[in-house]
Amino acid sequence: MHDLITVAITVFMGFFAMMNPFANTAVFVGMTGGMPAKQTRAIAFKALVTAFCIITTFCFLGKGIFSVFGITLPALRLAGGILVFLVGYHMLQGNTSSMHAAKEEETSDSGADIAISPLALPLLAGPGTIATAMNYSAAGGMFHILVTVSAFALLCVITFFCFIYGPKLIEKIGQSGISIITRLMGLILTVIGMQMGIQGVHDAIVLFSGAK
Repeated sequence: MHDLITVAITVFMGFFAMMNPFANTAVFVGMTGGMPAKQTRAIAFKALVTAFCIITTFCFLGKGIFSVFGITLPALRLAGGILVFLVGYHMLQGNTSSMHAAKEEETSDSGADIAISPLALPLLAGPGTIATAMNYSAAGGMFHILVTVSAFALLCVITFFCFIYGPKLIEKIGQSGISIITRLMGLILTVIGMQMGIQGVHDAIVLFSGAK
Protein backbone atom coordinates (compact mmCIF):
# COMPACT_ATOMS: atom_id res chain seq x y z
CA MET A 1 0.00 0.00 0.00
CA HIS A 2 2.85 2.34 0.88
CA ASP A 3 4.55 1.64 -2.47
CA LEU A 4 1.30 2.36 -4.31
CA ILE A 5 0.94 5.75 -2.63
CA THR A 6 4.61 6.60 -3.25
CA VAL A 7 4.40 5.72 -6.95
CA ALA A 8 1.09 7.58 -7.38
CA ILE A 9 2.42 10.74 -5.72
CA THR A 10 5.65 10.61 -7.74
CA VAL A 11 3.80 10.25 -11.03
CA PHE A 12 1.25 12.94 -10.16
CA MET A 13 3.90 15.46 -9.12
CA GLY A 14 5.87 14.76 -12.29
CA PHE A 15 2.80 15.50 -14.43
CA PHE A 16 1.81 18.47 -12.27
CA ALA A 17 5.21 20.10 -12.65
CA MET A 18 5.25 19.41 -16.39
CA MET A 19 1.73 20.71 -17.15
CA ASN A 20 1.83 23.53 -14.57
CA PRO A 21 -1.96 24.17 -14.46
CA PHE A 22 -1.56 27.69 -13.06
CA ALA A 23 0.72 28.92 -15.84
CA ASN A 24 -1.41 27.15 -18.47
CA THR A 25 -4.49 28.83 -17.01
CA ALA A 26 -2.99 32.24 -17.75
CA VAL A 27 -2.43 31.14 -21.36
CA PHE A 28 -5.96 29.71 -21.60
CA VAL A 29 -7.57 32.89 -20.27
CA GLY A 30 -5.56 34.98 -22.72
CA MET A 31 -6.67 32.81 -25.64
CA THR A 32 -10.36 32.62 -24.69
CA GLY A 33 -10.82 36.15 -23.36
CA GLY A 34 -14.15 37.64 -24.45
CA MET A 35 -15.72 34.28 -25.30
CA PRO A 36 -19.03 33.22 -23.69
CA ALA A 37 -18.73 31.02 -20.61
CA LYS A 38 -20.40 28.08 -22.38
CA GLN A 39 -17.90 28.20 -25.25
CA THR A 40 -14.99 28.52 -22.81
CA ARG A 41 -16.11 25.40 -20.94
CA ALA A 42 -16.49 23.50 -24.22
CA ILE A 43 -12.96 24.46 -25.34
CA ALA A 44 -11.46 23.51 -21.98
CA PHE A 45 -13.27 20.16 -21.94
CA LYS A 46 -12.30 19.28 -25.52
CA ALA A 47 -8.67 20.27 -24.99
CA LEU A 48 -8.29 18.19 -21.83
CA VAL A 49 -10.12 15.15 -23.24
CA THR A 50 -7.87 15.28 -26.31
CA ALA A 51 -4.75 15.57 -24.14
CA PHE A 52 -5.94 12.68 -21.96
CA CYS A 53 -6.54 10.47 -25.02
CA ILE A 54 -3.08 11.27 -26.38
CA ILE A 55 -1.30 10.48 -23.11
CA THR A 56 -3.38 7.33 -22.52
CA THR A 57 -2.54 6.08 -26.02
CA PHE A 58 1.18 6.51 -25.45
CA CYS A 59 0.90 4.84 -22.02
CA PHE A 60 -0.75 1.71 -23.40
CA LEU A 61 1.15 1.54 -26.69
CA GLY A 62 4.51 2.59 -25.27
CA LYS A 63 6.06 -0.88 -25.23
CA GLY A 64 4.61 -1.66 -28.65
CA ILE A 65 6.21 1.50 -30.03
CA PHE A 66 9.50 0.41 -28.48
CA SER A 67 9.28 -2.96 -30.23
CA VAL A 68 8.39 -1.52 -33.64
CA PHE A 69 11.21 1.03 -33.67
CA GLY A 70 13.71 -1.02 -31.67
CA ILE A 71 13.80 1.50 -28.82
CA THR A 72 15.12 0.48 -25.41
CA LEU A 73 13.86 1.81 -22.09
CA PRO A 74 17.27 3.35 -21.24
CA ALA A 75 17.14 5.31 -24.51
CA LEU A 76 13.68 6.64 -23.62
CA ARG A 77 14.81 7.64 -20.15
CA LEU A 78 17.88 9.43 -21.50
CA ALA A 79 15.95 11.28 -24.22
CA GLY A 80 13.00 11.95 -21.92
CA GLY A 81 15.31 13.18 -19.19
CA ILE A 82 16.88 15.68 -21.59
CA LEU A 83 13.46 16.92 -22.75
CA VAL A 84 12.12 17.26 -19.21
CA PHE A 85 15.32 18.97 -18.06
CA LEU A 86 15.12 21.52 -20.92
CA VAL A 87 11.49 22.34 -20.14
CA GLY A 88 12.37 22.76 -16.46
CA TYR A 89 15.40 24.90 -17.29
CA HIS A 90 13.32 27.31 -19.36
CA MET A 91 10.71 27.48 -16.58
CA LEU A 92 13.45 28.26 -14.04
CA GLN A 93 14.35 31.28 -16.15
CA GLY A 94 10.73 32.41 -15.99
CA ASN A 95 10.15 31.53 -19.66
CA THR A 96 7.88 29.05 -21.41
CA SER A 97 9.69 26.29 -23.25
CA SER A 98 9.38 26.45 -27.02
CA MET A 99 8.13 22.85 -26.86
CA HIS A 100 5.07 23.99 -24.91
CA ALA A 101 4.68 27.53 -26.21
CA ALA A 102 1.43 28.58 -27.82
CA LYS A 103 2.57 30.50 -30.87
CA GLU A 104 0.62 33.61 -31.78
CA GLU A 105 0.29 32.64 -35.42
CA GLU A 106 -1.41 29.39 -34.34
CA THR A 107 -4.07 31.31 -32.44
CA SER A 108 -4.53 34.26 -34.78
CA ASP A 109 -6.69 32.29 -37.23
CA SER A 110 -10.26 32.72 -35.98
CA GLY A 111 -11.26 29.50 -37.75
CA ALA A 112 -8.63 27.39 -36.00
CA ASP A 113 -9.74 24.93 -33.33
CA ILE A 114 -7.63 26.15 -30.43
CA ALA A 115 -8.84 23.26 -28.25
CA ILE A 116 -6.75 20.87 -30.37
CA SER A 117 -3.86 23.17 -31.27
CA PRO A 118 -2.21 24.78 -29.45
CA LEU A 119 -4.06 23.83 -26.23
CA ALA A 120 -4.06 20.02 -26.38
CA LEU A 121 -0.91 19.95 -28.50
CA PRO A 122 1.64 21.11 -27.52
CA LEU A 123 0.52 22.98 -24.40
CA LEU A 124 -1.05 20.12 -22.40
CA ALA A 125 0.32 16.99 -24.09
CA GLY A 126 3.65 18.20 -25.41
CA PRO A 127 6.82 16.15 -25.98
CA GLY A 128 7.90 16.48 -22.36
CA THR A 129 4.54 15.27 -21.02
CA ILE A 130 4.51 12.34 -23.46
CA ALA A 131 8.08 11.38 -22.52
CA THR A 132 7.16 11.57 -18.81
CA ALA A 133 4.08 9.37 -19.35
CA MET A 134 6.00 6.76 -21.34
CA ASN A 135 8.83 6.70 -18.80
CA TYR A 136 6.49 6.04 -15.87
CA SER A 137 4.17 3.61 -17.67
CA ALA A 138 6.97 1.58 -19.27
CA ALA A 139 8.74 1.13 -15.94
CA GLY A 140 6.45 -1.77 -15.01
CA GLY A 141 3.39 -3.70 -16.05
CA MET A 142 -0.29 -2.84 -16.13
CA PHE A 143 -0.07 -1.49 -12.58
CA HIS A 144 2.24 1.35 -13.59
CA ILE A 145 0.15 2.09 -16.68
CA LEU A 146 -3.07 2.38 -14.65
CA VAL A 147 -1.38 4.55 -12.01
CA THR A 148 0.05 6.83 -14.72
CA VAL A 149 -3.29 7.17 -16.53
CA SER A 150 -5.16 7.76 -13.24
CA ALA A 151 -2.68 10.43 -12.14
CA PHE A 152 -2.99 12.24 -15.45
CA ALA A 153 -6.80 11.98 -15.34
CA LEU A 154 -6.83 13.59 -11.89
CA LEU A 155 -4.58 16.36 -13.12
CA CYS A 156 -6.88 16.94 -16.10
CA VAL A 157 -9.84 17.38 -13.74
CA ILE A 158 -7.87 19.88 -11.63
CA THR A 159 -6.75 21.74 -14.77
CA PHE A 160 -10.34 21.89 -16.05
CA PHE A 161 -11.52 23.74 -12.93
CA CYS A 162 -8.44 26.00 -13.11
CA PHE A 163 -9.42 26.88 -16.69
CA ILE A 164 -13.08 27.47 -15.84
CA TYR A 165 -12.29 29.73 -12.88
CA GLY A 166 -9.17 31.10 -14.56
CA PRO A 167 -9.93 34.85 -14.36
CA LYS A 168 -10.70 34.68 -10.63
CA LEU A 169 -7.68 32.43 -10.01
CA ILE A 170 -5.28 34.73 -11.82
CA GLU A 171 -6.75 37.74 -10.02
CA LYS A 172 -6.03 36.13 -6.65
CA ILE A 173 -2.59 34.69 -7.46
CA GLY A 174 -1.41 37.52 -9.69
CA GLN A 175 1.32 37.42 -12.32
CA SER A 176 4.01 37.44 -9.62
CA GLY A 177 2.47 34.38 -7.98
CA ILE A 178 2.28 32.56 -11.32
CA SER A 179 5.95 33.43 -11.98
CA ILE A 180 6.99 32.02 -8.59
CA ILE A 181 4.99 28.82 -9.12
CA THR A 182 6.44 28.42 -12.62
CA ARG A 183 10.00 28.67 -11.30
CA LEU A 184 9.28 26.17 -8.51
CA MET A 185 7.78 23.73 -11.03
CA GLY A 186 10.85 24.31 -13.20
CA LEU A 187 13.13 23.33 -10.32
CA ILE A 188 11.15 20.13 -9.76
CA LEU A 189 11.29 19.32 -13.47
CA THR A 190 15.05 19.79 -13.72
CA VAL A 191 15.50 17.35 -10.82
CA ILE A 192 13.09 14.86 -12.41
CA GLY A 193 14.93 15.21 -15.72
CA MET A 194 18.28 14.57 -14.08
CA GLN A 195 16.89 11.55 -12.23
CA MET A 196 15.49 10.13 -15.48
CA GLY A 197 18.86 10.68 -17.14
CA ILE A 198 20.81 9.06 -14.30
CA GLN A 199 18.44 6.08 -14.32
CA GLY A 200 18.84 5.85 -18.09
CA VAL A 201 22.64 5.79 -17.85
CA HIS A 202 22.47 3.15 -15.11
CA ASP A 203 20.04 0.99 -17.12
CA ALA A 204 22.16 1.36 -20.26
CA ILE A 205 25.28 0.19 -18.43
CA VAL A 206 23.42 -2.80 -17.00
CA LEU A 207 21.88 -3.60 -20.42
CA PHE A 208 25.15 -3.50 -22.35
CA SER A 209 27.08 -5.27 -19.57
CA GLY A 210 24.57 -8.10 -19.66
CA ALA A 211 24.73 -8.26 -23.46
CA LYS A 212 28.46 -9.01 -23.43
